[in-house]
Amino acid sequence: MLGITDYPTFVGAVILFLAIPGPGNLALLTSTAQGGLRGGLASCAGIIAGDQVLMWAAVAGLSAVLLASPAWFGAVQWLGAAYLGYLGIRMLMAKDGDAPLLDMRSGRFFRQSFFITLFNPKAIVFYMAFFPLFVDSQQPPALGTFAFMAVTIAALTFLYSLSLSLLATRLRSRMQQSPWLGAGLHKLAGALLVGFGLRLIFQK
Repeated sequence: MLGITDYPTFVGAVILFLAIPGPGNLALLTSTAQGGLRGGLASCAGIIAGDQVLMWAAVAGLSAVLLASPAWFGAVQWLGAAYLGYLGIRMLMAKDGDAPLLDMRSGRFFRQSFFITLFNPKAIVFYMAFFPLFVDSQQPPALGTFAFMAVTIAALTFLYSLSLSLLATRLRSRMQQSPWLGAGLHKLAGALLVGFGLRLIFQK
């Protein structure tokens, strides 16, 4: 199909990749908890936009540049870790009555999720290794092949994020009825963001 071998397996692999816990899922859940379904969808748009940048950067060979230059790879890695750590610490230090870290009115749901996704250089390497697995070796990969793969990933990300946001809206109503639950989850989200930042630095 358009130069893609075993398309069903490709779809299944993408869905599995989406379900792996990570900063993107955390950003989506936090955005939904703060801004409801609209917040979740804005976060979803940010994740898709960030993913598209990483995918096309991988196609363009940016991953090869990063791998060939450990200094550049390390710089991007540290930048991403610092951003995740900054968000996590702010969430951990937030007090009752403080303005939410993710504010729908200022458009931060989209921006936060976009940069959380973008500042993960390992995702570029992942896409560079992932795409060739499903490209038909009998014909040279064309731009249309990668475009179809990118559209497929964007569509699956939207459907997955919408489902997760709908489930999270139920949790949001419970959080509104139990403020202590919302505060506890907010702190937990902050700690996880810091953990993801540390993992980005130290995981080989």
